[in-house]
Amino acid sequence: QFLKQLGIHPDWQFVDVYGMEPELLSMVPRPVCAVLLLFPITEKYETFRTEEEERIKAKGQDVKSSVYFMKQTINNACGTIGLIHAIANNREKMNFETNSSLKKFLEDSLSMTPEERAKYLETYDAIRVTHESSAHEGQTEAPSIDEKVDLHFIALVNVGGHLYELDGRKPFPINHGETSDDSFLEDAIEVCKKFMERDPEELRFNAIALSAA
Repeated sequence: QFLKQLGIHPDWQFVDVYGMEPELLSMVPRPVCAVLLLFPITEKYETFRTEEEERIKAKGQDVKSSVYFMKQTINNACGTIGLIHAIANNREKMNFETNSSLKKFLEDSLSMTPEERAKYLETYDAIRVTHESSAHEGQTEAPSIDEKVDLHFIALVNVGGHLYELDGRKPFPINHGETSDDSFLEDAIEVCKKFMERDPEELRFNAIALSAA
């Protein structure tokens, strides 16, 4: 619904990933061009995140300049930012309506820094209003923008044959190594499994895939 309201033709759709076993992954329509992971922000995760950031700053990593990344400055907008990350890094595969508010946002923000994109989103009413109306159509009550929520969305995408984790709370994209169009879903799920292994007593994980309709 959200994609449709943002002016994207329904030839791509979000579908549930029911499980991480091969037979359940085989039920997901292919090709898949992005995976959104919902996970709990716990003490274990925050410790890992700090260590990961320090390690990458010390060692460095390759991130292609074509990766579209934005910071998150709006509370409880991680789902919207995950969705923008998923679409922005697959924009050449998407069919946008001519008056698409998301298409305009992406075109306007392509030359911006991750911080400038975040600021632009704060003022970009077309996406914010669409997000609020879509959130109220969901099956669960949407949290208010100021409510403390310990669940967070990130996007996993394939850009130029590398699998990137895009999280607006982090200072930069995370390169998780090589992938391909054929193996992307399985490779992305391996990254999701690492999140689950770090918090084995947690059950609040959910993944959805952006698949061909």
